[in-house]
Amino acid sequence: MRRHIHLEHDGKLLLLYVDGTGPAIPRTGRTTWEGGEFLIRLPTPIEAADLGLTWTEKRRNNFRLGNDEHEIIIALPNISWPENWAWKDAVISDSAVDPVARESVYRTLHRVVSKVIIQNSKNEILLAKVRRGFFTGCWTLPGGFVDYSEHPRTGATREAKEELGLNITIADPKSECGEEIPGVDGALIQQAIFGENGLNWLSFTYHTMMDIDATQIIPKDDEIEKVEWYSLEAALEVAVSAFDIEAIRRVMENEDQ
Repeated sequence: MRRHIHLEHDGKLLLLYVDGTGPAIPRTGRTTWEGGEFLIRLPTPIEAADLGLTWTEKRRNNFRLGNDEHEIIIALPNISWPENWAWKDAVISDSAVDPVARESVYRTLHRVVSKVIIQNSKNEILLAKVRRGFFTGCWTLPGGFVDYSEHPRTGATREAKEELGLNITIADPKSECGEEIPGVDGALIQQAIFGENGLNWLSFTYHTMMDIDATQIIPKDDEIEKVEWYSLEAALEVAVSAFDIEAIRRVMENEDQ
C-alpha cells in the first residue's frame, strides 16, 4: 500500500516534483518530456510534515492503479490560501503528472445527478425499473446525470422526456432557468460519498404533479424495463438509492404536516 496526501485549499493543491522539491506547477498541454518517469506527484504525509505543514483530515480514499494499491489522505491544510500551489484544475491537463494525482483529483470532483418525484392525484409516485447503470434491475425515481452546462432542474425535465417520453413541468419560482414558473419545486439537494473509493455524488431531486396511466407511458427500451405508480409507503420499500429514499421520506413528511 502506497500512501499519499491530497492537501487542497480553495482550488489549490500541493504537488511536488519527483525529487521531493516543490511546490510543483503542472504545465498545461504537456504530452512529452525527458526521462521515463512522471515529473510531478502528490507528496507523502512525511514529506508534507517536513515542509512544516499540518492539516485536518477529511477522509481516506483507496484505489488500485496497475499492480499498486494507493491510500490517499484527503485533508485541508491549516494555512491561509496557498498562492504558490498548483490549481487543482491544471492537474488533468499535464500528462507529466503522476496518474495517482490525476486519479485523486478525478475522484474529488462532483458527479451531479438530477431526479424528479412525479406524483399523481392519488398520492402515488412514479418509479422506473432500470435496465442499465448503477441500479440495474431496481426501482428508481426518473432521472440521471446532469449534462455539461445544464441546470439540474432542466436535467430532470430532460431525463423524464428521454426515459419515459413525459413532458413534465417543474416549478421555477426564482427564474433560475429563465422564465418564472410559479409553484413549489420541492428541491432537495444531497451530497454523499459511498464506499472507500471516494467518488463524490451531488444529487438534486425535484417534485411535480401529473396524472397519467402507467400503461400510456412508453419507456426508453434500452434504459427502462417498465414503470409503475407506487404509494409512498410502497415506494419507500422498493427504492434502493439512498438519495431516492430520502427524497421519498421528505414527501411523506410533508404529507403528514
